[in-house]
Amino acid sequence: MSAVIVPTRLGTSGRPQPIEAPAATRLRLTRRGRAVFTGLAALPLVVWALIAVLGSGGAAADSGAAGAATSFEYVTIGNGDSLWALAESLAPQGDPRELVDEIMRLNGLDDAVVEPGQRLALPVVP
Repeated sequence: MSAVIVPTRLGTSGRPQPIEAPAATRLRLTRRGRAVFTGLAALPLVVWALIAVLGSGGAAADSGAAGAATSFEYVTIGNGDSLWALAESLAPQGDPRELVDEIMRLNGLDDAVVEPGQRLALPVVP
C-alpha cells in the first residue's frame, strides 16, 4: 500500500487545510536584458544592411562610367564584321581596346564574338 502525503496546515477552525501553490510570477527583464533582446532582434537587420552596402560596391564604382556615353548609334553586324573593326572605324585615333570594352558593356556581351544580323548599340564618340 502506498501513501500520498499532501502538505497541510491548520486552519482557524482547527482542521487541516491543503497548502495552495504560490501564484506564478511574471517574468521581469532588467534594462540589460531588454538591451540584449533588442540587440538580438536587430542583428538580422544589421547583417542585411552590411551585405547590401558591401555588395553594391561594384555598382557604385560603375555608376560614374555609366554616364560616359549618353547617346547611342545602332548598327547591324554584317558578314566579316568584328567589334575590333567597328571600334577602329568609330575612333581611328583612339585605342580600340577601350571602345571594344565599352561596346561589350553596353550590350551585355560576355565576349567579343558577334554574329551577322546582330544589332548592337554603339556609343557616339565625339
